[in-house]
Amino acid sequence: MINIIVITHGEFGAYLIEAAEGIVGAQHEGLKSIAVSQRMSLERVKSATEAAIADMRSEDGLLFLIDMPGGTPMNVALPLAGDIAKSAVICGVNINMLTSAFAYRKDLDFDGLVKKVLEDGRKAVCEVKSLLLRGGGAKD
Repeated sequence: MINIIVITHGEFGAYLIEAAEGIVGAQHEGLKSIAVSQRMSLERVKSATEAAIADMRSEDGLLFLIDMPGGTPMNVALPLAGDIAKSAVICGVNINMLTSAFAYRKDLDFDGLVKKVLEDGRKAVCEVKSLLLRGGGAKD
């Protein structure tokens, strides 16, 4: 199974996981969340990430889901992921990405899961009112 490490600023990742599990079911294994706080030193974030990697390494692959590009979670995970052949660091995590990762990580191969998570994440970013108005729905 492809394992997942969610690294975000604050408890955002834990809340996303909770919500996604409410949709697709509890993930009893292969999942870690790291909450980065401004009170944590960079070394502490790195050691927490290294510990999670040690627990989550899998020959099937390791997926890092990060909240935003350029932040501490990405800056810590990226160099560590460089040493893991079958890994990906995906930024901009949202609930669609997480539910997709949870639902398909046992069935898809690593490259297929990365592609699916990215596609589903992009689909979730949209403005829907204009779609409703084009379809002849509610009017102001």
